Amino acid sequence: MSTTFDVLQHVMVPDHKIMSEEEVSDLFSTYQITHEQLPKIYHDDPAVKTIEATIGDVIKIVRVSQTAGRAESYRLVVRRPKK
Repeated sequence: MSTTFDVLQHVMVPDHKIMSEEEVSDLFSTYQITHEQLPKIYHDDPAVKTIEATIGDVIKIVRVSQTAGRAESYRLVVRRPKK
């Protein structure tokens, strides 16, 4: 018996969204950063797999915060290094 579970529906998992090239360009110009300066997220992360992101995509993660109300973060999808 096989069951599926959408990790993005879990209460503890924040919203994940693949950003468009235009959104990424705006992000880089706003914060004056490059791809290499973004925090990383592995390609085999359950949320990344669920939204079908690929290596090189930039992911926008939106969390609900009790102090800030809403907190946005950005991650670059990278391949997990081999052990």
